[in-house]
Amino acid sequence: MDKLLLRTITTHFRAVCVLSAIAAAAACTAPTPGAEYNDPFEETNRAVHAFNKGLDQAILRPAGQAAAVVPVEFTTPVVNFADNVGLPGMVANGLLQGDIGGSATNTMRFLINTTVGIGGLFDPAGAIGLTEETTDFGETLAVWGVPEGAYVELPVFGPSTERDAVGVIIDLIFDPLQSVGTGAQLDYGTAARVASLGVDRGTFMDTFDSVLYESADSYAQARLAYLQNRRFDLGEAPPAVSEIDPFSDDLSIEGF
Repeated sequence: MDKLLLRTITTHFRAVCVLSAIAAAAACTAPTPGAEYNDPFEETNRAVHAFNKGLDQAILRPAGQAAAVVPVEFTTPVVNFADNVGLPGMVANGLLQGDIGGSATNTMRFLINTTVGIGGLFDPAGAIGLTEETTDFGETLAVWGVPEGAYVELPVFGPSTERDAVGVIIDLIFDPLQSVGTGAQLDYGTAARVASLGVDRGTFMDTFDSVLYESADSYAQARLAYLQNRRFDLGEAPPAVSEIDPFSDDLSIEGF
């Protein structure tokens, strides 16, 4: 009975969080007429950016340098496992967006890689053409018509918008893997996701360094890169040919 009561309370708490978050997203800050960027929180954002930059310099960059010299035979399974544990959330978001095809692809990827791929360490699904349909709750909100809102930089998570910040919260609270995975699986999944950040930092070392340490204004450069990439990915405002972000489509400037 106690477990049932606790589960009921948890479910209601999560529901309240979702409704509150969606309400917050619906009230996203409107852009100032004529402003180049919708960034009314720039002073606070720059303070958070300085914190994230210090975190990168102290932890992420050294971790990336270490990961860059590790043979891919060891780092690839870590990235594969981290990607695999994130698939249930992508399946749920795909369904919420009405993307049945994408949800089906991610479901098949998860089933194949979890079984044949030994828990997700290997990617046999990719070998047969089932590539990941990346999505998140921020995209779900965009599909539902929620406006982008103001640009914000989140501690640890990095560049975002009001809408995407709500998406991050919901994705963290409502990870479907928490309902079906064991305690050990969840612990391994968290560890793999953290390790994957270091691997990604090492893979895109030059790009991250050019933004954070070689540009005249790393905050403005990170804001530009994030907004252009995100809007392009969501199909909201494709950049002009002369403005296309020079960074890889695989790079999302966050978590530094």
